[in-house]
Amino acid sequence: MSCGSFRYLFGPVASRRFGRSLGVDLLGQRVCSFDCVFCEAGPTQTCTLERAVYVPTDVVLAELRAWLGSGGQADVITLAGRGEPTLHRSFGVVIDAVHDMCSIPVVLLSNGSLFHIAEVRRAAAKADIVKVSLSVWDDASLSDVNRPAVGLRFADYLSGMITFRDAYKGELRLEVMFIAGVNTGDASVEKLAACAAKIGADTVELNTVVRPPSEEGAGAVTDDLLLHYAGYFGPNAVVIGRSSPQAIECDGRKDVAILSDQVMGLLARRGCTRAEIAEGLGCSYARLDVALRDLLTRKRIRESDVREDYFCLC
Repeated sequence: MSCGSFRYLFGPVASRRFGRSLGVDLLGQRVCSFDCVFCEAGPTQTCTLERAVYVPTDVVLAELRAWLGSGGQADVITLAGRGEPTLHRSFGVVIDAVHDMCSIPVVLLSNGSLFHIAEVRRAAAKADIVKVSLSVWDDASLSDVNRPAVGLRFADYLSGMITFRDAYKGELRLEVMFIAGVNTGDASVEKLAACAAKIGADTVELNTVVRPPSEEGAGAVTDDLLLHYAGYFGPNAVVIGRSSPQAIECDGRKDVAILSDQVMGLLARRGCTRAEIAEGLGCSYARLDVALRDLLTRKRIRESDVREDYFCLC
């Protein structure tokens, strides 16, 4: 079951790392502690370090119960959405509730910026898998690449993730995002690798810009260059490949209007390729193309100017 009728659930979407992932949006808008130049979700509307209840926790949990009760299936349930999920004061409550409801593993996708706060670390430790990010090595690069909310220092950012690693018993992944000409070059990569070694994640995922970024100048590096950089990060470094999911056939009776709503639900959180939409919603390309044409004609979605076969909201 996909989530076109829900407000705070989306997908399941095809994740390059986690399989079919049911997304949980705990923010409801573009709220983040960073305004990264490479962000696929677009510019941050509210850049803040303030933790609050941005969406009602009881409604999120009610939607999860309804989705599970209707036969919803996914490989993971992921706290993600349009910003930094640890800004929601009750994200740990949501993780506990998912564990009580089902056996599907919980993934926390975080930038790690709030892990210097003990309460955040305790709540994050409830997740089965935590993915944090680090693409900078000092305050200057933090300002250039992540453009953090006022008051966040690099020393706190790094030390928070190191402290979390020391206590966390689950699987910790560290994503390093490379932007051409910004944090590349062997000297920069050496500094990044040194910081990553202090965190000691189980896996270091080397990535680059795949979807259209927040800033047009944030360009991708080549796969060959990522493979070269992997040598700096040791044997637990992996290069994240480009998404190539295979569409599966869904119930042929699925109405185009329902499928169109589900597509809109996905694209409200982030842009997707045709293949990602088909895999995430479990439908054939033939049926999806009918819905895409419908939405394009009604000017509800548009195809990206910078990437072929990539769709986002108008």
